[in-house]
Parts: sequence; structure tokens; C-alpha cells
Amino acid sequence: MELHRNSTNGSCLSACGPLTDYYIPDYILKPAYEPVTVDNVPCCPVVVFINSRSGGQLGSSLIKTYRELLNEAQVFDLSEESPDKVLHRLYSNFERLKSSGDHVATQIQKSLRLIVAGGDGTASWLLGVVSDLKLSHPPPVATVPLGTGNNLPFSFGWGKKNPATDQAAVKSFLGQVKGAREMNIDSWHIIMRMRIPQEGPCDPIAPLDLPHSLHAFHRVSVCDSLNLEGYHTFRGGFWNYFSLGMDAQVSYEFHSERKRNPEKFRHQLRNQVHTLKLGFKHSLNHLSSRNISQLAKVKIMKRPGSQWEELKIPRSIQSVICLNLPSFSGGLNPWGTPGTRKAQDRDLTAPYVDDGLIEVVGFRDAWHGLILLAPNGHGTRLAQAHRIRFEFHKGAAEHTFMRIDGEPWKQPLPKEDDTVVVEISNLRQVAMLANDPCRSKSVNEPSSPSCHGHEDDDSNSLEDEDEDEWEDGRKKFGAAATFKIPDEVDIAHLS
Repeated sequence: MELHRNSTNGSCLSACGPLTDYYIPDYILKPAYEPVTVDNVPCCPVVVFINSRSGGQLGSSLIKTYRELLNEAQVFDLSEESPDKVLHRLYSNFERLKSSGDHVATQIQKSLRLIVAGGDGTASWLLGVVSDLKLSHPPPVATVPLGTGNNLPFSFGWGKKNPATDQAAVKSFLGQVKGAREMNIDSWHIIMRMRIPQEGPCDPIAPLDLPHSLHAFHRVSVCDSLNLEGYHTFRGGFWNYFSLGMDAQVSYEFHSERKRNPEKFRHQLRNQVHTLKLGFKHSLNHLSSRNISQLAKVKIMKRPGSQWEELKIPRSIQSVICLNLPSFSGGLNPWGTPGTRKAQDRDLTAPYVDDGLIEVVGFRDAWHGLILLAPNGHGTRLAQAHRIRFEFHKGAAEHTFMRIDGEPWKQPLPKEDDTVVVEISNLRQVAMLANDPCRSKSVNEPSSPSCHGHEDDDSNSLEDEDEDEWEDGRKKFGAAATFKIPDEVDIAHLS
């Protein structure tokens, strides 16, 4: 999107076409309004969600520009109204209008596209809400980079630099949204369970009071099927990555400092430099972060239906990243592309976003991360897996740090508990909008090499029931009553 800064009004209009292509009439957006005759049905109707708190003052400026160009009622400030309320209201109105024979509502629902402007956490929040809708064809999502890392936008061709906010830039972006193609990506379910401690809390401690952070990872209710007497169970989901260890600790400290001194963190480049400084500080102080092998035993299930096997983590590894997209820490690719010999010897492939596998990468410290800046640089490739489990050692630490899609938290660990487990498993897919050049690759693209060994083998689908005690819980992807899968959907193949 940074390429749009010098566009002229004329060129933008020719690129995006008339603004009526994106305009949604009031009666579609507001159930109280009476239907009116519409001469031209928009070919690319959009609903825009913007986090006004992202990107310094850029979020507020973007809201102003979008509302000048489109119907004000189709542009929402996420600090004022959550996307779940907006979309539930909109889709309820779609059904009401369609039942009365409104063909305009039918066409708009069929071709609707969503735009979300914010950081990776904001984008993940919206993706979770879209998953909640349980639609046969959910609206695909385009992302505007307003955060610090901007891994989701960068992965799908929308850039990683904060955008210009003038009308020419917004018109150019709308034109790209209209021409973008849909691409499915895997979503990942995460569960954490631990025995209720005799003293002290074990709830995640977030550095920021963000509603989407809590939406992504929160304790299940007592009536939830996953709830187990005597234990605390937490559930969440992610699209980009889950990280454990020093990487999450550095992110947690960054967010904590930004909360204390927000005026010092208004510029994307300065934020990235400050994050690097924190990382190098921890690299020099090796006692500040424990090695992953000291914290937990790691097990993986390589393919659906295969057996759990222990993953040996080198003693020097201080961060483990479970990566779904080819972008991390502002556009770096920790997995890279394995060479032919390694691919054959270790059964590794290029990172596809829809192959049901997650890439597991390790880092020793921030200095190790610098290798990603070199051509073909990558982290320590540990495994590709359909499921991964972290079993924490008793008394290994009072707490650890975790991060989901840019949202870090400090996780207390009960001292006398040897049952603390975090498990990540593949769930289903959501639709993104991809713009060229797109870094993300689909296993189904003609240009993708064949993915031998990834096919499910029904004859090997049986496994020990004790190893899959959370199968029922995967019907719910997120916190509390969110991220539900329809009851009629059979998810046995995900086990």
C-alpha cells in the first residue's frame, strides 16, 4: 500500500472505478430503514472496520477518509463498536430482506468483502468473528497494515508499512480490493489446561486491556464441555503464529512499556527498533529467559491419524514459534524454503498456508534472529506438524510468556503441578483476500510442487482415545461461546 502515496486522483478513479461499486445503501445496513429502489447494485460492496487506536493518528484519519468516500454507516470504529455486533446485525438484516424477495440484498451478501485496518491482533479478532458466523460462504477479508509487525497484511500482498490516508490512497486500495483473489488459510485451535493452584491465580496476565486479546484466549465456562473439575482450561485460536519463550517475553515488555508511555510509541520504525533493543538486552542476559527444553517436553503429531512422538528441542533454543504464515516480526520468514535433500531426508516442505500443517521453528536468541536478514536465512527448523503439545515440567518456572498473533501475555504456572499442557491443533479454514505480489502459497496452486505424504490415510486414522481427550472441545475454536463449528459438521477427520 505504500506504493499509493503518489497516485493522482485521476489514476485512482480509473483503478478503483466509480465509488458506487463499493457503496452499500442505508436500508441494508440499518434494519429500521425502509427498502428503497437501487439503480445499480454494487459489484464490490465493502464493510470497513478500523482500529482508531492503531498507527498513532493514522486510524482516526483513515476513518475520516473512508467515511468521506463511502456511506458513513458502512465504516466502523472498533473502539466504539465490536465487529461481532455489526456483522450479526448485518447478516440478520440480510436474511430478513432476502425472505421478502429483495434481490439487492442477495447480491450484496454474495459479493460482500470486508476490510480491516489495524495490527495483527485486530485482524485476528475480525477473522475470529467471521468464523463465528458459520456461513456457507463467509466474506473474505483484506487487511490494512496499521500495526508494528503487520505480518497478516504482508503475507497477502497488502504491504507492511503504515499507509497514506488521503483519498487517492484509499481509492487505490479499494481498487485493489476489488481485483483481489480469495485464498483460504488454515486456522489453529489452542487449549491450555492446568490443575487449580492451591494459592495464587493462573489466569493470563495481559499487558493491555484489549477485548480481542481476551477474545482470542480465555478460560472456558463451567458449563463448557471442555471444563474439567479441579482444573482450569483455557481455549483460543490463531491464524498467524503462537510463540513461547523469549520472543513472547520481549513482546510483552514492549507492550507494557508502550502502555506506560504511549507518546513514545507513535512511529512504526521506532517501535521496531525498540523491540530489537529489548531482544538484544535479553540475549546478553541469558538468565532472563529459560531454554524451552528446561520448561517443557514437546510432542508432535505429524499427520492426521499418526501417533504422538517426542520432538527433541536443542538445549540452546529459547523461543519456539509455531508459524502458519510466511511472515513473522514484520515480514521475516523463519522457515524459509527447505532444499531438496532436506525435504526428502526430513519430510519437510515449503510453508503452505492451507496444507493442515504448522511450521515449528526455534531460535536461540535475538542474535540468532539476525540470520533471517541474510539471503535464504532461516531459524532452526524443528518440525512440521498437524498437532503439537507442550507438557510443562513441574516447578520449572513460576511463569512463562506466550504470544498469539501479536498479542503477548505472561502465564503463571502452578509450582506443584506437573499437568500443565498446551495443545495446538489444526481446525478449519477462513478466507483472506490476496493481492499481488502475495508471499503466501497454496498447496493447490498450479505452481506449487506436489505435496506427497500430506494426504490423509483413512486406514491409519485410529488412535488411542486417551491421547485425544480434547476432541469434543475442538468444536469450539475460541473463548467461551465463540468460534463455534456447526453441530452437523463432522470434525473426526481433524483428529
